Amino acid sequence: MGLKKLAAKVEDYNARLESGKASKIKPSHVEKVLQKLRVKAAELEAEIASAPSADKKDRLEGKLAIARTHIDRAEWLLKELA
Repeated sequence: MGLKKLAAKVEDYNARLESGKASKIKPSHVEKVLQKLRVKAAELEAEIASAPSADKKDRLEGKLAIARTHIDRAEWLLKELA
C-alpha cells in the first residue's frame, strides 16, 4: 500500500472519528505497535544470519521486507498524529 492509499485511509478514519463511529488512535498505541515491529524485524535479521538454506533465507527476507514496510507506515502515522 502506497502512501496515497494510506493517506486516504487516514482521511476515512478521521471522517469516521468525527461521526462517532471510531475511537481515537493515540500516539502511544502506534508506538506500542512500532516497538513490536522493530523487535520482530531484529528477530528476522538474526534468523536470516543463521538460516541454513537459501530458500529459507529468501522467505525470511520477504518477511523482513514486509516488516520494514509496516515500520515505515507506523512511523508515518505517528508523525500524522503528532
